[in-house]
Amino acid sequence: MGMPGNGFATMSSYRRDPSVKHARLKPGTVRRIVSYARPYKRDMAWFLGLNALSATIVVAGPLMIQRIIDKGVVPGNLTVVVWLSVGLAVLALVDAVLSLGQRWFSARVGEGLIYDLRTQVFDHVQRMPVAFFVRAQTGALVSRLNNDVIGAQRALTTTLSSVVSNVISLVLVLVAMLYLSWPITLISLLLLPVFIIPAKLVGRRLQRISREQMVLDAEMGSLMTERFNVAGAMLAKLYGRPADESEGFSGRAGRVRDVGVAAAMYGRVIFTALTLVSALATAAIYGVGGALTVSGAMQIGTLVALAALLNRMYGPLTALSNVQVDVMTALVSFDRVFEVLDLEPMVRERPGARPLAAPKEGEPAAPRVEFDHVVFRYPSAEEVSLASLESIARSDTAPSREVLHDVSFTAEPGQMIALVGHSGAGKSTMTQLASRLYDVTEGEVRIGGTDVRDLTLASLSDTVGVVTQEAHLFHATIGDNLRYARPDATDAELWAALGDAQIRELVEDMPDGLDTVVGDRGHRLSGGEKQRMAIARLLLKAPAVVVLDEATAHLDSESEAAVQKALATALAGRTSLVIAHRLSTIREADEILVVSDGRIAERGGHDELLAANGLYAELYRTQFARQEDQDSTPLG
Repeated sequence: MGMPGNGFATMSSYRRDPSVKHARLKPGTVRRIVSYARPYKRDMAWFLGLNALSATIVVAGPLMIQRIIDKGVVPGNLTVVVWLSVGLAVLALVDAVLSLGQRWFSARVGEGLIYDLRTQVFDHVQRMPVAFFVRAQTGALVSRLNNDVIGAQRALTTTLSSVVSNVISLVLVLVAMLYLSWPITLISLLLLPVFIIPAKLVGRRLQRISREQMVLDAEMGSLMTERFNVAGAMLAKLYGRPADESEGFSGRAGRVRDVGVAAAMYGRVIFTALTLVSALATAAIYGVGGALTVSGAMQIGTLVALAALLNRMYGPLTALSNVQVDVMTALVSFDRVFEVLDLEPMVRERPGARPLAAPKEGEPAAPRVEFDHVVFRYPSAEEVSLASLESIARSDTAPSREVLHDVSFTAEPGQMIALVGHSGAGKSTMTQLASRLYDVTEGEVRIGGTDVRDLTLASLSDTVGVVTQEAHLFHATIGDNLRYARPDATDAELWAALGDAQIRELVEDMPDGLDTVVGDRGHRLSGGEKQRMAIARLLLKAPAVVVLDEATAHLDSESEAAVQKALATALAGRTSLVIAHRLSTIREADEILVVSDGRIAERGGHDELLAANGLYAELYRTQFARQEDQDSTPLG
C-alpha cells in the first residue's frame, strides 16, 4: 500500500518543536507579514486558487473511477468506459498543469519574499555600528539571512498552501466518502487514533532528537569555519594540533551520525505507523465493503472509489493535527527576522544632514578637526545588540563606564597630531570618534567646523580615511581590493597608488599583476605588504583627513621602513591623527597629546614635554629612547 498523500509533510510536522506554540509574538507581527505579502497578492491569489482546484481533483478522480466501473464496466457500456477514461486522462493532464502552475506562482512568491527580506536585512545590518559587530556572532547573523528568512518564506507558500489544500481536500474527501457510505467512513475515522496517539508519543522523541541534530550541525559548522580559515589552520599547525583537531571533529561527527540514525528510525516508525493504519483501513473497507457488495447493498465501483479516497484522507488529517506547530514555526521565523530589522542603528544619519562644505578659494584643502569637551562610554549590550545574536548569555546589563573624560584639542588644517599613551588609555577610541564609528556621549567632534553627527555619512566617509593596525583585505584580486575605495579608478590610477605606497614593484613581479588573488583576509601577503596595500587604497580614496591607528605596529624593520615612506605620501597636505608608534612620528608631529585613563594628561612638542619630565618623559624612556640612534624615515 502506498504512502497516503502529504505523508512527507506529516513527518516534517512531527519533527517540529511543539514548544513553539507557546512563543509570544510581538503585537502587529501578523499585520506586518501581510504587508510583505501585499506586493504578491495577485500571485498569491493564483497560487491559492490553483491549490484549491488541485484539491478538488483529489476527489474527482476516485468518483470518476466509480462511474467507469458502475456505469460502464459492470453493465458493459463501452461508450461510458471510453469517455470517462478519456475524462480521467484529461483530469490527470489538468492536474499536471495545475501542479506546474502552483510551482510557478509558489516560486515567484517565495523567491520574491526571500529576496525582499534578505536584501532588507543585509542593508540594515550594514548600517549597524561597529559595536554591533563586536558583540554579534557572525554565524547567528548568517542564520537570520538564510534559515530564518527561508522559514519566514514558508509561511506564505508551503504552510499556507498546505493548510488550504489539506482543508479543502479533507472536506471534499469526507463529504464524498459519507455520500458513498457513511458506515465505512466512520470505521476509517475510528482507526485514526491508532496512528495519531503513537505518532504523538514518538514525535516528541523525534522533536528532541531533531533539536539536538540541529545544535550538533551548527557546532560542526562553527568548528569547520574556525579551523578552515587561514588563521585557525595556521594556529593548529603551529601548535601541532592537527591530530587532536581531527579526533575532536571525529567525536562530533560520530555524535551527529548516531543522532542521525536515531532520527531516521523514529521517522521510519511514524512512516510505518501511518502506512500500517492506511493498510488496515483499506483492509477494513474491502472487508466490510466487499461483504456489502456481495450482498448487493453496495456496487463494486463504490467500493473501489472508497478505497481510493481513503488514501487521500489520512495525510491531510494528520498534517492538520499539527497545523498550529507549522504555522507558529513560520511566524516565529518572521518574528526573528523582524527582531533584527527593528534594532535601530545607534550611529545613523540625522534628518537634514548635509555634506561637508568644499573649501573656499584661498582656504586650506584639509579641514580642521576639533574635539570639544568630549565624553564617551561604549554602549551597553542592550543598546546595540540582541541576546539571540550572541553566543553566550549576557550579564553586562549595567551601563558601561566612561572611557574618555572631557577631551578637547584641535588639529588645524594640514597638521599632524600624535597620540601617545599606555595601552588602553583611550587613543584608539578617540580616532574611532573622528571617523564616527561611534558617537560621543557628550560634547562634539567637529570636522571643518561641523559636528560629524550633522554630516551625511557618505561625505564623512569621503573626508576621513583610516589605516588600522590590522589591514583587512577581501578574498579577491588586488585590483578589486583597491577599487573598494574608488570603483571607477583606472588601472593607471591603481598603479600610481601602488607606486606611492611603495609596493608597485612587488605587484609587477606577480604573474597576474592586479588580477592576483590575495587569499582569505589577504594572507598571501606579508604584514608589511598588506599595510602598504591598505595605504594604496587610502591614497586612491584621497581623503582630506587621515587617521592612523598604529599602522606600523608589529612590523619588521624593513617592512616598517617601507610603510613609513608610504605614509609620508599619505599624510602630505592632510590633517592627521596618528597613534604614535615611532619616535620619528613624534618628532614630526605638530602637537603631541599624551593620553592617560581617557584624559589628555599632557600636550606640547617633543622637547617641551621631555623638559617637563612628566608622563611623556616616562613613556619616552620606556618606549622611544631605544629608537634614538636608529635611522628613521621621517613622516613629513
